[in-house]
Amino acid sequence: RAAAAGHVIDIFAGAMDQTGVAEMRGATVKTGGFVVLDDAFEGDVFKGSFKHMFVTDGSEEQNLAMSFSGQIEVKCSPEVKVCGAIGAAYPLEKKQSKCVAEREVGLGGTSSWAIGGCDPGYTISFYFDVVNQDSKNLKDQCYLQFVTTYKNSSGQTIQRVTTISKLFADIKTKDGFESLKMGFDQEAAAVLMARHAVYKIQSEYEFTMDILRWLDRRLIMLVKMFAEYQKGNPESFRLSDEFMYYPGFMFHLRRSNFLKVFNSTPDETVFYRCFLLRENVTNSLVMIQPTLMAYSLEEGACQPVYLDVSSISPNRILLLDDFFHVVVFYGATVHEWLTQEIWKQPDYAYLEEFFQGPQEDSKNLLESRMPTPIFVSCAQNGSQSRFLMSKLNPSITQNTVGQYGGGAAPPVFTDDVSLKVFLEHLKKLAVAE
Repeated sequence: RAAAAGHVIDIFAGAMDQTGVAEMRGATVKTGGFVVLDDAFEGDVFKGSFKHMFVTDGSEEQNLAMSFSGQIEVKCSPEVKVCGAIGAAYPLEKKQSKCVAEREVGLGGTSSWAIGGCDPGYTISFYFDVVNQDSKNLKDQCYLQFVTTYKNSSGQTIQRVTTISKLFADIKTKDGFESLKMGFDQEAAAVLMARHAVYKIQSEYEFTMDILRWLDRRLIMLVKMFAEYQKGNPESFRLSDEFMYYPGFMFHLRRSNFLKVFNSTPDETVFYRCFLLRENVTNSLVMIQPTLMAYSLEEGACQPVYLDVSSISPNRILLLDDFFHVVVFYGATVHEWLTQEIWKQPDYAYLEEFFQGPQEDSKNLLESRMPTPIFVSCAQNGSQSRFLMSKLNPSITQNTVGQYGGGAAPPVFTDDVSLKVFLEHLKKLAVAE
C-alpha cells in the first residue's frame, strides 16, 4: 500500500542486536527507501548517513536532492520485449502491454514500475529478450524508450524520456560475432549478474551452493561462446579484452557478502543487498571487487595494486574500499614508525606527509558516500586486519605455507581457492569436449 501511494519507508537502526530489518526488507526495497545499520545512534555511520539524507541540489532554493512518487515505463519496438526489472522498485499492473515478454526476470510480467523515492545515484536494472531472432540481421535496429515521471522536492512533476537505438548482430556471421564481442560491457554485465543472483537467492534458491552453481554455469556458457581455444587444450584458452576481467568479477562475487552469508546476521545481509540493488555500476563494482590502493616511500605516490595477499608489504600502507568499509592497513615496519611517532624527529619529518595521505583519502570517502562506511585502522598481524584479509585473493594460504618466507606476504587462513585455481578450472571446463 505504501508503494502504491508513493510513500517512502527508510529504516535507520542503531542497536548491537538484530532489529528485524530482514523481515522488513520489502517495505524499503519496494518503496525505494534506505536501510542503514549501526551499533548505536551515536555512531559515525548513523550520524553521517542521516546527514547525507538531507543534502541539497545546489540550487538557490536549496531543495533536497531527492524525488518522490516515481514511476518508470518501458516501451520497445516490436523486435524486443522486456522480461523484467531488478532494483528498488514495485511492479505496476500493465500486463497487457505488447512490450512484455513471456519469460520473466526479476519483477516481470509488466512494463511499468513504481520507484517510490530516488536520489541522483539511484539505478534500476532492466532485462530484455529478442523475439523472432531468425529473421534479424545486422542492418536491423531496435528502439528502447524509458519514460520516467517523478516529483522533485519542490513539488514539481517532471517527466524525462530517454530513447536508445541498438543494432542487431547475427552471431552466426563473423562480422556479427565480432560486433557482439565489441559491444560487451563487462562491468555492467557483472552488476546485472550480481543483481540477478541476489534476486534469485531471495526468491528461488534456498541454499548458497545452488546460486553459486547457477553463476558457474552462466560463466562457463559465456566463455565457451566467446573465448578462443582448441577443444581439450586448456593452454590454448584466450579471452579478448572485452571479457578479460569478467571471470575475476564472478570470482569475487562468489566470495562476497551478497551470496556467502556466513559471519553476517540476516539484518546485515539485507543491508548489503539493498544497496547493491540501487547503486550505480561504479559503486556496485566496488562492492563486488573492492579497490586497493598502496602508499609506499619506495614506489612514490598512491597507486592501485592487485586485490591480492601478495600486495601486503611491511613498508606499505594499504587503503581498502569495499563501499561499506574503508580500511587503512599499516605494514609491520610502517606501524612501528607510527607508534614511535618517528616523524616528529627532524630527520624524518617527511614521514608526516606519508602518513597523512591515506588518512585524507579515507576521509574523502567517508564524507562523500551514502551510507557512511565503517572506518577501520589496523596493523599487520592485528585482530582488525581481518577486514582486509577477508577481501584479498588468497594466493598464499596455510596450504602453501612452504612458499612463505621472511619478507614475503603473510598467508590467508582459508579453504577458499585462489583466483588462479578458479581460472584454471574455468579453462578446463570451457575447453572440455
